[in-house]
Amino acid sequence: MEKTKQNDFRSIEKKAAARRITVQTVTYIFLAVWGLIVLFPFYWMVLSSVKSYGTYISEDTPSFFTLAPTLENYKEAFTAVTLGKYFVNTLIFTLITTAVMLIVSVLAAYAFARLEFKGRNLLFAAFLSLMMIPSELVVITNFVTITNWDLRNTFAGLILPSVTSVFYIYLLKEQFELVPDELYKAAKIDGTSDLKYLFKVMIPICKPTIVTVTILKVIECWNAYVWPRLITDDKAYFLVSNGIQEIRENGFGRENIPAMMATVVVVSVPLIVLFLIFRNKIMEGVSRGGTKG
Repeated sequence: MEKTKQNDFRSIEKKAAARRITVQTVTYIFLAVWGLIVLFPFYWMVLSSVKSYGTYISEDTPSFFTLAPTLENYKEAFTAVTLGKYFVNTLIFTLITTAVMLIVSVLAAYAFARLEFKGRNLLFAAFLSLMMIPSELVVITNFVTITNWDLRNTFAGLILPSVTSVFYIYLLKEQFELVPDELYKAAKIDGTSDLKYLFKVMIPICKPTIVTVTILKVIECWNAYVWPRLITDDKAYFLVSNGIQEIRENGFGRENIPAMMATVVVVSVPLIVLFLIFRNKIMEGVSRGGTKG
C-alpha cells in the first residue's frame, strides 16, 4: 500500500515537472519569436544602411543580407548636411533642458510631498488636471508665447516649453511620500532645513527614480521633433530630428534610402547605448519604492 502511494506521488511529480518544462519551453519560444519581431526593424535599418544605392535599387526582391557591405552611406550622411552641428545643438538642448527640468520637478515634487501650506491638495489636483489638456493646444499656446517674446530660432525658445513635466512631478511626489515621515520629523528636530533634508535624505533614497526620470527626459529631448520643427527655421538651430528631415529634402534626396537609413542609425546609436548602460537603473527605478530595502 505504501509503495503504491509512493509510486503515485512520483508519477504526480513527474507530470508536474513535465508540465513546468512544457510551459517554460513554450514561454521561451514565444519570447524568442517576439524578440525577433521587435528587433527585425533595427536589423533591417542597419542592413539597408550598409548597402550601396545601386545594390538597393537593383534588388527586385529585398535581400536579408548583403555580401558587399559599405560605409559610404555613413560618410554621405555627414557630408550632405552639417549633421555634426545638429548633434551639438541636440546635445546642448538635451543637457540644459534635462538639468532645468530636474531642478524644477524635484523642488515641486518635494513641496507637494512634504511642505504644509494652505490649499496644497487643491493646487496639486489642479496641477494634475493639466494632463487632461490636449498636447496640440499646449503647442499652439507655447508657439504664440515664444513668438510674442521674440524667441524663435533661439535655444531659449527651444528649451523653455520643456523645462517642466506634470507626469515627472507626480512620479517624484509619489516616491517622496514613500519615505517615512519619522525621518523628516527627526531631521526637523535636529534643526535640518528643508532644502538640506531634500539633498541629504530624499534625493539619495529616491535616486533610482530620479535617474529613471533623467533618462526618460534625455530620450524625450533627443527625439523631439514637432516643437523644434515649429519654432526653428534657421539651420543653425536644427536638432538631429530636424536634420533627418532636412537631409531627406535637401541632402541626398528621398530616393536614397540606404543613406537615409545610415543617418537614422547614427542618430539612434546614442539612445541605444544610453539604454544599455542604464537599463538596470531604469528597471530599478520603476519597480522599487522610495525606501531602500
